[in-house]
Amino acid sequence: MDKKKTLQGRLINAPVVERSAQPGARRAFLRGLAGASAALASGGAAAGFTPGEPLPVPDSMKRLGKPVAAQPYSQPSPHEANVVRRQSPGLTRTNESSIAFTPLQNLFGIITPSGLHFERDHAGVPDVDPHQHLLALHGLVARPKRYTMEDILRMPSVSRVHFLECGANTGMEWGNAAVPTVQFTHGMLSCAEYTGVLLSTLLEDVGFDAKRARYLLAEGADGAALTRTIPLAMALDDAIVVYGQNGEMLRPENGYPLRLFVPGVQGVSSVKWLRRIEVGDQPWHTREETLHYSDLLPDGKSRQFTWIQEAKSVITSPSGGMTLLDKGGYYEITGLAWSGRGSIKRVDVSVDGGRNWKTATLQTPVLPKALTRFRFDWVWDGSPALLQSRCIDATGYVQPSIKQLREVRGTRSIYHNNAVQTWQVLASGEVRNVQV
Repeated sequence: MDKKKTLQGRLINAPVVERSAQPGARRAFLRGLAGASAALASGGAAAGFTPGEPLPVPDSMKRLGKPVAAQPYSQPSPHEANVVRRQSPGLTRTNESSIAFTPLQNLFGIITPSGLHFERDHAGVPDVDPHQHLLALHGLVARPKRYTMEDILRMPSVSRVHFLECGANTGMEWGNAAVPTVQFTHGMLSCAEYTGVLLSTLLEDVGFDAKRARYLLAEGADGAALTRTIPLAMALDDAIVVYGQNGEMLRPENGYPLRLFVPGVQGVSSVKWLRRIEVGDQPWHTREETLHYSDLLPDGKSRQFTWIQEAKSVITSPSGGMTLLDKGGYYEITGLAWSGRGSIKRVDVSVDGGRNWKTATLQTPVLPKALTRFRFDWVWDGSPALLQSRCIDATGYVQPSIKQLREVRGTRSIYHNNAVQTWQVLASGEVRNVQV
């Protein structure tokens, strides 16, 4: 990867002017403004720039650009060609049952572009014809029904911003620091605006049996016929039958034309290519909730049905694989926090491995069961540092350290690792993944 040709999140090589919350950091930054031009001149097209000289006229000002709608569906700049989802080798046996990780280090704000949303498939991406697709609701209901996409699209809709996280996110880090970048440690995570019909609306339409019904079984139209049990309480709370994402129809890899979305719950429960919902009085104990997506505990027992994704955070910049080019000076630390139980109340940041913590600034809006962007001003003195973030959600739950989590869960788990992440900054400016 040619780091010098990509702007987003690759290197930190210049002062950041805006969104400084800590007065001391801001004052230190202002004192360093006199040297900012020299810092900017250290790389790229600015090399050799002398303060006071007029800007050179670029080639782009000497000719016409591309015509309007040269690309009917717009694509990112070719200069951002390295900002892509990446598949981690060796996690699964086939490419059809695999994972593509979101490049969290390259993203701004809280919304994940649809083309960068993480992808987890169990039998590849099916080609589903929306004009032939049907959604069946049956079981403990008074009026079993089959809905066409036309039926779904004309029902009352909602649009809500939520995160989606795979239960196996950060799973490679239970034993040791296994992968180098935040894309691979935490990249089974995305956040989008989802549009669809509340599942409660559909359940009322078919007349679910309120006395006996306790669970739902959702099934997808992929080659794995993936099925998951959902508690009825979650279905009636905020679950959505989704057809839209970020203002357009779902992408095929995200469940086109229809998926279930259960906010705050591990991603496998938000079944893609949704074709069937059965209402029942007990869990189904399917393959994906017995053999997989269960937590192996230190005593050898296996914990089943861990639905909620607990509060978690991670610094996305500076993060593993990056290099701080200026040896000391002001840097903005930024990252993401989220909780399946509601909104984020506070995020603390440490630059010394957890010995001291200071409160970060939360970027608005702070939404329930959505990613929250946090920012923290840091004046690096050029010596080695250990960067960490720790979040607290609205219930008062505090994100645990890896030591605290292992005391309860051991080291043989795969799923639901929400421990504090540590990035080591070397004196050279190189940033590495470590555990402390």
